[in-house]
Amino acid sequence: MNVPNFGPGTNPARLRQWAQVVEGLGYDLLMVSDHITITPDVAEQYPAPFFEPFTTLSWLAGITERVRLGTTVLIAPYRHPLLVARMAANLDQLSGGRLVLGVGVGWASQEFAALGADFPERGRQTDHVLAELRRAWADAADFGAGDIPLWVGGRSAAAMRRAVRFGDAWHPLRGRLDWLRMATDQLRAIAAAEDRPVPDFAPRILLRLTPSPLPEDDRVAGEGSLDQVLTDLDVLRELGARSVVLDPFTGDPAETERPEAAWQALATIAAHRRQETT
Repeated sequence: MNVPNFGPGTNPARLRQWAQVVEGLGYDLLMVSDHITITPDVAEQYPAPFFEPFTTLSWLAGITERVRLGTTVLIAPYRHPLLVARMAANLDQLSGGRLVLGVGVGWASQEFAALGADFPERGRQTDHVLAELRRAWADAADFGAGDIPLWVGGRSAAAMRRAVRFGDAWHPLRGRLDWLRMATDQLRAIAAAEDRPVPDFAPRILLRLTPSPLPEDDRVAGEGSLDQVLTDLDVLRELGARSVVLDPFTGDPAETERPEAAWQALATIAAHRRQETT
């Protein structure tokens, strides 16, 4: 479950409610997003307040017991790799081994400029961060990191190659089922060309339930009637997904002030999935 850690309705009390809903409904992973400075290009989609992910997840670790905690996605070029390695390792230790670190290259050029980060070099820098994370965590005496799953976000061929080289899972954000089917074939082809194992498939999809079915040509995975969304989840499982992250944020920041519809959608999906396993 992707929890909005931004927007006008987001505050500590609301984040606590989200955590209680996600864990209480039986979901096994709670993820948050990453932005550091809310430049105009960021604010257009994700307005302030924006709660920093490591800080937020550390706090949520103390008020949850079971649910895993993750980033979808941490923007790799924004932080020194050894700082990320240290913060991730400590959060994993403090949470009892519950961290999933999703990483991506980022997109907000104004935010890159504000942070003094090199926007054109963000792909190369992300590769560097991922390599350094692996190297740092291998030194257990220094960082003491456990087995932190590393999910690599992005929809491009470069992102898939990055996931093959450095990741435990490829973590694309939203998409149509036909594209996801084609992309998983491409992922396997890239892994074969690199002579490396195929990483796990862990997509993040929209969650938007509609009263009646939507035309198949007009919807992305996770959007439509309950039957359509449940079928999408079955198809993703057939494509090899071991984890699917549901994202109920449809783009209007005002949604953060009225999360009850998202909570109801999550409850509906959880109830039907439980019925399938009993």
